[in-house]
Amino acid sequence: MIDESQGMSGPSPVGPHTVEPRQGVHAASESALEARNRQLARAAVEAAQRTLVHRYRLACPADGFDLLKQASQRFNIKLHTLADAVTRVAGPDADAEQWFPRRARFIAPRLPDLALHEGRAEGQAAVLRAALRRVLHITDTDMGNVQLAEHGMLRLEKHTGLNRHFTDFFAFVQDSTTSCSQAAQQRQQITVKNVESADVFDDDSRHAILQTGSRAAHSLPLTSGGRVLGMISSHHEQPLTGLTQTQLTALERTGTTVGQWLHWHRHTVVLDALEHLHTIARDHG
Repeated sequence: MIDESQGMSGPSPVGPHTVEPRQGVHAASESALEARNRQLARAAVEAAQRTLVHRYRLACPADGFDLLKQASQRFNIKLHTLADAVTRVAGPDADAEQWFPRRARFIAPRLPDLALHEGRAEGQAAVLRAALRRVLHITDTDMGNVQLAEHGMLRLEKHTGLNRHFTDFFAFVQDSTTSCSQAAQQRQQITVKNVESADVFDDDSRHAILQTGSRAAHSLPLTSGGRVLGMISSHHEQPLTGLTQTQLTALERTGTTVGQWLHWHRHTVVLDALEHLHTIARDHG
């Protein structure tokens, strides 16, 4: 675990629960964030559409979108997650009847600490919601968010207690100017004891965090086999003195078990969806 608490010197003139408005944070900048997020979301899906058009000789990108949508709905997978898999997973052999003809299947790993219904198959949304709830319980706060690693970015998937500007600003994280991105790069937990003074953030990221009421943060990678598949971050209304070893150990266990579940989901449910997409795309093409 890394402690990111050093940086800019001098107290902030802003009180502990308010952030003064800044020029530039207004309707125009909110519109710019919305436009950026739409563009990034569209680019991910369009890349998958182009792949499908080329692979299956489809008439147009709209046909690719229809195939993605159909497989996404049938297997209860978000469109952007399926689009990521189409571009990330090696394509099937030319004219192959099956995309994954010799694939081994595994049962879902258990998640004993997430208070899910034993014996019931849970979807990704339910698992991420329960994982966020577990992390916030361990860190004793009610603000936090979940991100998934897709298309070389961290994409905001779930959140609670955070306002619209925060969720728009961090909808996609592409650089290393946040603690969550650095935790992903270093594959270890990072605690920011004081957002105002930590040098891990650039000015815009710092403001986006402060204005939502967060004064400290902790980022937990969701890992499997050394790979980061997602991130859960907790946010705190007051600066932290640090988390206890008991908390860090419990968080590490959660990050590992949820990461293993995400790995299973990618290699079972998502591949099932790709196999189905391959079948209907061959007929369509």
